[in-house]
Amino acid sequence: MKAKRALTDRESAIPALAEAFREHGFEGATLATLSKATGLGKGSLYNFFPGGKEEMMEAVLENIDGWFAKAIFSPLEHGSDPAAAVTAMFDDVTAYFRSGRRVCVVGCLGLNSSGETFAIKVKDYFARWISALAQCLEAGKVPPAMALDLAEEAVSGIQGAIVLARALGDEASFQRIVHRLRSTLLDTIGRFG
Repeated sequence: MKAKRALTDRESAIPALAEAFREHGFEGATLATLSKATGLGKGSLYNFFPGGKEEMMEAVLENIDGWFAKAIFSPLEHGSDPAAAVTAMFDDVTAYFRSGRRVCVVGCLGLNSSGETFAIKVKDYFARWISALAQCLEAGKVPPAMALDLAEEAVSGIQGAIVLARALGDEASFQRIVHRLRSTLLDTIGRFG
């Protein structure tokens, strides 16, 4: 069996930390678990993250926010073709969440008491996603109130699809739900655009 290579800098440790938090949650991810996931000793973890587990989760959330800002939020907010932006969002989200096999760290934080520590980041993540999608739909001539309702439904539907796919052990359910959400948004843009 090949030995896991130890990560040598803070940035390269963040994806491994994210996966450990996805698998164990914030409360369940012990320093031993995080050390094993990164291949770093506890001393090295504290060297890179002097604020401990909270700083590690902050770094993970910043990394997630950076990816979503670049891949999802900005294209929805600034795209010139609303239908293409919506299609790209669903494609990218499906790939990111691995068709429901990958837990949403931000969503999990919002569901438990440890999320109170990160409540503002959790709220900002979901609020920006809903706002960006509503803005995109409005650019497709969807009336503002309807755009907001559809954006909330789509984001909550994606999050629910992740939970359902994992609970059932059936990524096809994620695919079906996402396909229906995508069709609803594209049909609405087509009707008003």
